[in-house]
Amino acid sequence: MDAPDLRLLFWELTAACNLECGHCRRLDVSRTLMKDDLTTGEAKGLIEGIARAGKPILVFSGGEPLMRPDLFELVEHARGQGLQVSLATNGTLIDEALARQIVDAGIQRVAISIDGADATTHDDFRRQPGSLAAALAGFRRLRALGMSMQINCTVTKHNVHQVDDLYALALNEGADAMHVFMLVPVGCGVTIASTHMLPATEYERILGWLYQRAQEKKIHCRATCAPHYFRVIRQEARREGAQMPQYARHGMAAMTKGCLAGSAICFVSHKGQVFPCGYLPLEAGNVKKTPFDEIWRDSTLFHQLRDDTLLGGKCGRCEYRKVCMGCRARAFYETGDVMGEEPYCVYEPPMRETAHA
Repeated sequence: MDAPDLRLLFWELTAACNLECGHCRRLDVSRTLMKDDLTTGEAKGLIEGIARAGKPILVFSGGEPLMRPDLFELVEHARGQGLQVSLATNGTLIDEALARQIVDAGIQRVAISIDGADATTHDDFRRQPGSLAAALAGFRRLRALGMSMQINCTVTKHNVHQVDDLYALALNEGADAMHVFMLVPVGCGVTIASTHMLPATEYERILGWLYQRAQEKKIHCRATCAPHYFRVIRQEARREGAQMPQYARHGMAAMTKGCLAGSAICFVSHKGQVFPCGYLPLEAGNVKKTPFDEIWRDSTLFHQLRDDTLLGGKCGRCEYRKVCMGCRARAFYETGDVMGEEPYCVYEPPMRETAHA
């Protein structure tokens, strides 16, 4: 069976990180490089397998990817394979020299995580004093050199009151995009779920707010780990009598549907484990044993996730299921069933599916 083209691959280059963020997908973050990180040779083999799976955008992530000494060698190899390369970083390590190196390497976009509009809010969440100032300094150095910049923001109870200020910050700093992440309870996120997870009604409000910001067209706004946003934008457009927004299907602004885990995106750990996304702890294979493109094509788990008819609960009968799918990671966390219903969605579909999605 032919596999769909892979559009985005997030690669945890190393689990090492200089911060200890409360929402991290990992519980075993280290301040030093991990002995079980893929070797440079293994990493290059992975890159070649990725290139055979549809020429996706390859996002070097972590941990903190800038802590890996062969990062730029791997970036060069990826570009040589015809891949677009992005970098997701906390930004705190980017001095003038490193900013120049990032730009000269041909990286197309850098995403820096900003989780509070003021130092207290961001630094407490990131568990390091001065981290906001350092992140913004790194952001500005890259922006000054012409890099396309993105701000990633995880919205929880700790900062939901600051969403307007965070949006203003993104505009003032000249970001090209703002991606709003909804917390997924995995790794360290499990430990803060009870205190930080927003209720479903509040998620719905934030998604409506994000839709309105997107309509301003001042910056590219996107919801991440919130697939029901694709229901919201359709409902809002109908309510306003507006034309359905036409999102690009390729490149950095691509927005095609909600949960793409295992169908257009996936995640590779620093050990070579292949997961549907970085928040769904179900392993589809390991690139140390099987070439990545074979895992992408043949994984039973991925085939399951690509079939919306297998969705359970209200997701299974929802008329928006093909454009949403619900968050498979949150469903798995709540129910133990990867195809169960999304627990943080307020929408109640009709008992019998209609066909206007």
